[in-house]
Amino acid sequence: MVDINYGTVYEGTVIDQNDDSYFVQVAGLTFELKKDELKKDLHKEDKVSGFIYENKNHKNIMTAKIPDVQIGMYGKGAVVDVRRDLGVFVDIGLPDKDIVVSLDDLPLDKYEWPKKDDILILKIINDNKNRMWGKLADIDLVDQLVRTAPENDKNRFVEGQIIANRASGSFVLTDDFYLGFIHPSEAIGTLRIGQRIKGRTVGTSHYRYNVSMKPFAYEEISDDAQMILAVLKRANDKKIPYTDKSTPEEIMDYFGISKSSFKRAIGNLLKNRYIKQEDGYTILIKED
Repeated sequence: MVDINYGTVYEGTVIDQNDDSYFVQVAGLTFELKKDELKKDLHKEDKVSGFIYENKNHKNIMTAKIPDVQIGMYGKGAVVDVRRDLGVFVDIGLPDKDIVVSLDDLPLDKYEWPKKDDILILKIINDNKNRMWGKLADIDLVDQLVRTAPENDKNRFVEGQIIANRASGSFVLTDDFYLGFIHPSEAIGTLRIGQRIKGRTVGTSHYRYNVSMKPFAYEEISDDAQMILAVLKRANDKKIPYTDKSTPEEIMDYFGISKSSFKRAIGNLLKNRYIKQEDGYTILIKED
């Protein structure tokens, strides 16, 4: 008997059938193939090709519905379950079998593990007992396959899946097949493998996009801060004689807001470097 590997496509010979299934022999092993997967009838000794695997009941199955994820072929699968003692279970399109990505191939920090419904990019590998496991896409391999990011392409919105975390940051594979790098300072929260993110490009390096998940600065400032900005833009010399040292009465009379609201707004603008304060004035230093 020739050794075969579960998790890829083989051609076999029909040796028997019943009302629901054909039984196909591949290298001395028999696999069940459901008739409703085929558009034409088969007969004994006919040849047929399909993806072979052992289902969760340890039964040999051939399917004509070929998954993208195979031995040596990367594809996408959705996480259906997470087992902290084992790994994550991934649906690659088989009706009665999920593929496990071992905890040995997942980050040490379990906060970076995928959650249910996250999308992983993986291929199938077999251990020495011919059991199928999922292997996450290697960042170096993906780097060779993705498109080259155009130089100086900024403020383009992107979406995609996190495929790897490193001490230096996280890598995202975008829907249009670019590779993006997210520095920790540009991330929102702890990013996990398989997480779908939205971001914008802030530049390119090493043929990849640098991506930020954070909003534009003008989206980060409050309504009161935007009102103060509008006043400054119209003011002579782009400055006004009001600071966080002004009295509550002066603030209310001029801006129509409380002193505490004014101070929060001023703090917001100082943090984002829109203004500076000196000699009793608030001065606009950045308009865009």
